[in-house]
Amino acid sequence: MRAGEGRRHGAGRMNKILIANRGEIAVRVARACRDVGVPAAAVYSDADRVSLHVLEAEEAVRIGPPPALESYLDIDAVIAAARSVGADAIHPGYGFLAENWRFAKRCEDEGITFIGPTSEALHLVGDKIRSRETMKAEGVPIIPGMLSSATDDGEYVAKASEMGYPVLVKASAGGGGKGMRAVRSEGELVDALEASRRVAKSAFGDDTVYIEKLIERPRHVEFQILADVYGNVVHLFERECSIQRRHQKIVEESPSTALTPELRAEMGETAVRAAQAAGYTNAGTVEFLLDEDGSFYFLEVNARVQVEHPVTELVTGVDIVREQIRIASGERLDLRQEDLRQSGHAIECRIYAEDPLNDFLPSSGRITLFRDPAGPGVRHDSGIYEGWEVPVYYDPILSKLIVHAGDREAARQRMLRALSDTTILGIETTVEYLRAIIESAAFASGETQTDFIEKHMGDWGRAAAGEDLVDVAAIAGALVLAMGAARTAVARREVSPWDLLGSWTIGGGS
Repeated sequence: MRAGEGRRHGAGRMNKILIANRGEIAVRVARACRDVGVPAAAVYSDADRVSLHVLEAEEAVRIGPPPALESYLDIDAVIAAARSVGADAIHPGYGFLAENWRFAKRCEDEGITFIGPTSEALHLVGDKIRSRETMKAEGVPIIPGMLSSATDDGEYVAKASEMGYPVLVKASAGGGGKGMRAVRSEGELVDALEASRRVAKSAFGDDTVYIEKLIERPRHVEFQILADVYGNVVHLFERECSIQRRHQKIVEESPSTALTPELRAEMGETAVRAAQAAGYTNAGTVEFLLDEDGSFYFLEVNARVQVEHPVTELVTGVDIVREQIRIASGERLDLRQEDLRQSGHAIECRIYAEDPLNDFLPSSGRITLFRDPAGPGVRHDSGIYEGWEVPVYYDPILSKLIVHAGDREAARQRMLRALSDTTILGIETTVEYLRAIIESAAFASGETQTDFIEKHMGDWGRAAAGEDLVDVAAIAGALVLAMGAARTAVARREVSPWDLLGSWTIGGGS
């Protein structure tokens, strides 16, 4: 039996969904739940007691102290939270438990609908070695490399010599670039293996590693797929995610400037075939590396809603989170591949609470002023508000700024305006760094290989430091205007009848 074939056909309408996440994705999922008319409940740690996703929730359950291992990663606590509010389904968002096959299996055992793939499919695609084996057997092109781990370092050395340097050491159970090490000579390999094992053990509880050929200057191109439990699979075209810092995506767009219609069709069909090979259901992303000669190779399956899913939503008009809920409820896909189109161009920038001028160290503290952008074609998926305290315990992503326009240059200009209209004071953020990326000549011309940051942004910090005084003056001016507007608003405020009642409370108490 292929992974996922044993899944029941349809959980039926859900009574309540527990959102097992935090921040902007928890807010996004809650809004989708309201759209489909299903009540939703939030969870929170002590650090998130007054976070936006809690304030916007219909009800919320405390699941533990601030450390993620004692709250958002605590399977028992999440299941107990679902039971306490009567939730019969759980949406895991991204990160935390979203790709944990043991959590999905626990949900299945408890009779709770996991809004995602089956535990079998999660187990398969989460193991990079097994998934490479599966894809190769189905004729999906994979990066040359090992199809199993080795028992001693000598085997790795022999395999690397056979492939030829450079090679990449990767964690089998990993993701997000954790445990990844580029190796350019045999003398570096043993140390890289040891370092990769240490990181993999710490991050994933599994120190299994393997090596594959390092492809120089590729593009990172991924295809969004949707698959129901009846065998229907479609792709929603590609996202270009090549602009990465430390293997983390920071700018994404669709369509990719590198794909011809023929290559797009071929890669899309391959993504569908990969999903079918894994017995995959629900929303997911098949990721590829695209070489300069047009060759592409399977990288991995991200078995969840992606951080960058709004890019696809804007160019296709498909609400991916809504589709996740529909599929998990047992409904058939009502999308046909031949009816799907890309319309216009979308770009997303991830805004982090990090200090770009100080090696991107995380920045915590109170947001003293927050003004988010608006206007036609601008979407801001945010998990923050003015006065909120950014905690130190979690991924520092604050929000995602997404724009859509008729073509790429119009979208680029719209993104520059939207970033200029984004004000977050009290903490350091990556807004100005993102502006520099979007206005660069390399980005404007579509030269967005995975070495973009190293090649084009290496001198940004030194150049930006010289502009500090200008920035301070601009911020001071903005504050003066904001305070003046606030005083004017107070002065013009009309008297409400409630103001005339004096001190009062509901129920008549004093």
